[in-house]
Amino acid sequence: MAEIKYRRILLKLSGEALAGDQGYGISPDILVAIAAEIAEVVAKGVEVALVIGGGNIFRGLAASSKGMDRASADYMGMLATLMNSLAMQDALEKKGVTTRVLSAIDMKQIAEPYIRRRAERHLEKGRVVIFGAGTGNPYFTTDTAASLRAMEIGAEVILKATKVDGIYSADPATDENAIKYDDLTYLEVLQMGLQVMDATATSLCMDNNLPMIIFDLTRSGNIMKVVCGESIGTIVTGAKKHG
Repeated sequence: MAEIKYRRILLKLSGEALAGDQGYGISPDILVAIAAEIAEVVAKGVEVALVIGGGNIFRGLAASSKGMDRASADYMGMLATLMNSLAMQDALEKKGVTTRVLSAIDMKQIAEPYIRRRAERHLEKGRVVIFGAGTGNPYFTTDTAASLRAMEIGAEVILKATKVDGIYSADPATDENAIKYDDLTYLEVLQMGLQVMDATATSLCMDNNLPMIIFDLTRSGNIMKVVCGESIGTIVTGAKKHG
């Protein structure tokens, strides 16, 4: 078995990833598949934290663009992330993985409040921690929440799961000349306007030198490959590799 490279990771999933081909809601098959991959990684002693978006249920930015108050719309989006978090918790526990949902908005009947030291202790005990409700503040995306929580818990890397195998110069689905980047710097991502994580999230990672790896979630076994340091997807760091 390959050596584990990252011992504490934060995995960022979009809400759309949970919807699968149906485009909205939560696909039970997708949930089970992702939970199985996470369980495999946890069994190797890797400490895993998760941040899940809510775009499969409600997207605050889209609602605000149609006239809804932005803060109200964002709070609704945070509630959507909690629904996804509870669904993922259920799927993981069915795989025998002990899981805790920590919410940035107080909802004590369904989740623990987010407390940094408590989150760290759960991770040390081998529990998967799911951070719900974003940062608890409107105007911040779940990408930013992922960067913030990763820094707070001392994660070694953020794994951003997508439907493509890394960062491209253009959409590979529509442009056959799109070039895949194996590695980039944070500055290049910001300067080229690449839609990897939003600018706030990328800047946070840059300021704290936290690497991001963007990889294809739809290929089975990829989470384990990334954790073992296999060169898949695109890695974003402070310095460019050479050769």
